[in-house]
Amino acid sequence: MMWVFADSWTIARRTFLHWRMQPGLVVFTWFFPVLMLLLFGGLLGGAMATDSSYYELLVPGIFALAMLFGLEGTMTAVATDVSKGVTDRFRSLPMSSAAVVLGRCIADLLDSVVTLAVLVGTGLILGWRWHEGLLSALGAFGLLLLLRFALLWVGIFIGLSVKNAQSVTMVQVLVWPIGFLSSTFVATSTMPAWLGTIAQWNPLSATATAARTLFGNPDPSTTTTWIGSHATVAAVIAPLVLTAIFLPLSAHRFRTLSR
Repeated sequence: MMWVFADSWTIARRTFLHWRMQPGLVVFTWFFPVLMLLLFGGLLGGAMATDSSYYELLVPGIFALAMLFGLEGTMTAVATDVSKGVTDRFRSLPMSSAAVVLGRCIADLLDSVVTLAVLVGTGLILGWRWHEGLLSALGAFGLLLLLRFALLWVGIFIGLSVKNAQSVTMVQVLVWPIGFLSSTFVATSTMPAWLGTIAQWNPLSATATAARTLFGNPDPSTTTTWIGSHATVAAVIAPLVLTAIFLPLSAHRFRTLSR
């Protein structure tokens, strides 16, 4: 088992070396969610009628949105390795096949930790705070990373399935509607009933709403819908379901990649 983790760390280090060779691209991916936070905070903050700062609602939503946007990087990196034959070369080496995908998971999760750290710092500067103590805040960050872990397997499966890295662009277009059709920027209680219901059942909304609850940030959605009042449970179940579906699919796709 130890050699599997050793091989996985080797694959992860390869990604870290790519970061060092392309620092501008890496820094951009870390700060793009910050740009979204500043942009939407400035555009919508003055128009939002809330009892507290709009950032109390927005910052946890942007945390969740950043986990979703990480899906794009995973898809692109995996598809690029497949199209260039890198994945096939890995499979021909005397190493565990699981290490290839586990190494990607390690690197992408660490990338997400850095993204969250940058966002937390920005949020604190803008006046956002958590109010329920450190342990509750750590629980919220745990739920965010659980969502990212589940989306990793979605990204790996898509990356292994598309023909080339350019094909990922067509899939990336769908990421934005999923991100916006949620409680990321506004409470679902402000939407038309039918649209709010769809948005509230978005796994992204469950994580964003649960994070707000654990941070002690107000969210009207927690008192208006069943899924809103059970967001923490949904934020655990939804990622586990996604993982249960896409992890086996990714493993099967990896084993049959050359067929």
